Amino acid sequence: MTLEIFSHVTLGLVPMGFSPTYMVIIGISLLASWLISGTLKRRFAEYSQIPIGMTGAQIAEAMLRQHGITDVQVICTPGHLTDHYDPTRKTVNLSESVYTVNSVAAAAVAAHECGHAVQHQQAYHWLGLRTKLVPAVEFSSKMLNWLMMLGLLGIGVAHSPKMLWAWVILFGVTTVFSVITLPVEFDASRRALAWMEASGVAARMEHEKAKNALFWAAMTYFAAAVGSIAQLAYFLMLALNGRRNEN
Repeated sequence: MTLEIFSHVTLGLVPMGFSPTYMVIIGISLLASWLISGTLKRRFAEYSQIPIGMTGAQIAEAMLRQHGITDVQVICTPGHLTDHYDPTRKTVNLSESVYTVNSVAAAAVAAHECGHAVQHQQAYHWLGLRTKLVPAVEFSSKMLNWLMMLGLLGIGVAHSPKMLWAWVILFGVTTVFSVITLPVEFDASRRALAWMEASGVAARMEHEKAKNALFWAAMTYFAAAVGSIAQLAYFLMLALNGRRNEN
């Protein structure tokens, strides 16, 4: 469930200064993220109190086994809601609150991460595309940080059309990544829920709770993508207006 989206919604590091429009975009994005994150944490805490017969690790191992996946290892990773699938090392990494816990929340998270392993096995197009974009996103993220630092020194993108366009391109890469993440996450949840229902690991009521938990987890990615698109649109508008003014 770890958010692997490179976000630059950072108050105090506004590349174009404290524009009222930009601050509204930031404010709405932060508010939406806060509300969704709060709901996710409440749902996870609530559903963590509902026991089932298998731990998160056992759920993951069973789902992988039933899909014929034998080269993916299930391991425990430190932290809370730090669960993720690593396609390079072929590991399903489950947080401590999922790996050893036998609850609806743990089962939903474990099955979701295994959904990514199934995507990898079946060469799911969107997962492959997201994986290929990771180096470009890491580079863009670093360059955006450098542009922010230049802004603190008074050499921000507001003083150079070329730097503004560089910001648009770099931020565009991270935005594309956050948008591509959406089908990957929603599909992994779909696979997880389908397997949980077919395997009978959870009763109907528990299945609905797992579905609700995964929905709110997916909404964190949705909010991040919408916020990123709104910011990109704002920067692109500024860059285009600057070009028109030059002409």
